[in-house]
Amino acid sequence: MFAARKASQSVLGAVNRRAFSASAAQLTKVAVLGAGGGIGQPLSLLLKLNPRVSELALYDIKGAPGVAADVSHINTKSVVKGYDAGAESLKEALTGAEIVLIPAGVPRKPGMTRDDLFNTNASIVRELAKAAAEACPNANMLIISNPVNSTVPITAEVFKSKGVYNPKRLFGVTTLDVVRASRFISQVKSTDPANESVTVVGGHSGATIVPLLSQSGIELKGEELAAYIKRVQFGGDEVVQAKGGAGSATLSMAMAGARFAESLLKAAQGEKGVIEPTFVESPLYKDQGVTYFASNVELGKDGVEKIHPVGKVTAHEQELLDVCLKDLKTNIEKGEKWVKENP
Repeated sequence: MFAARKASQSVLGAVNRRAFSASAAQLTKVAVLGAGGGIGQPLSLLLKLNPRVSELALYDIKGAPGVAADVSHINTKSVVKGYDAGAESLKEALTGAEIVLIPAGVPRKPGMTRDDLFNTNASIVRELAKAAAEACPNANMLIISNPVNSTVPITAEVFKSKGVYNPKRLFGVTTLDVVRASRFISQVKSTDPANESVTVVGGHSGATIVPLLSQSGIELKGEELAAYIKRVQFGGDEVVQAKGGAGSATLSMAMAGARFAESLLKAAQGEKGVIEPTFVESPLYKDQGVTYFASNVELGKDGVEKIHPVGKVTAHEQELLDVCLKDLKTNIEKGEKWVKENP
């Protein structure tokens, strides 16, 4: 038993050292909206392990106080409080938050696309965005709820309607696409995934996810390339099918959300050169009517500091980008139209 306890402590220490570089000088309040769900629970756990977080506010329509009580026993300094459903509870959870993560919504089931989730999740995100626009208009908003290609524009339109929209502080979390791309290429090459870094641009749904292997100096051809691209674009389906209708990618998505939050915290606390892929309002393809796009973004104290261009791509990657842009334009317009018709 003593050995098991020592091993557990060693693992916790390793998680803290590897995932988060502590900064005791500046700490912050982080709110998770949808903390009782499949993504929200492990996300809350990972944020509790982050020494940069001083206060963790967990909100959901049910279950958040229980999650808060559970993770509050973890031996890190942050204070955790759970909030049940209600306008006043939500306002209290959000007040003073510097980062708000929204994983709230219903998960995908077998055969369901992210767009099938649209109506339910659009309504949920709209209401949470309204509350955030009132309670913490200057917070960094991290949208995880699918379909991200549409829920980010919905959030933007809500903030615009309240007169508090800041494009530098609204992010769609696409980190999981990069995590998958690196993991999957390591399986093809039999390498350590920690040493692989594949640039992924576009959006966060099917054909809008475009891995750029050429920028990592990796060359795949024929069926091997097609299989890799398909797996990166539709990797979430593997999880949905494997869980037999009981859920979608929750644990890996929580890890990706926590990683992005950590990068944002690093940048907010003065670290330079922090770059993460994220879906933001972008000028890169604005001339084609695509106003939001995921690419590598340099983060700073005020959120988005620099949006990196896509860079040189192969002819095949350009074909993937062309399909991506067409679909993205439709997804973005769908979100903007919906929220204007359903304010």
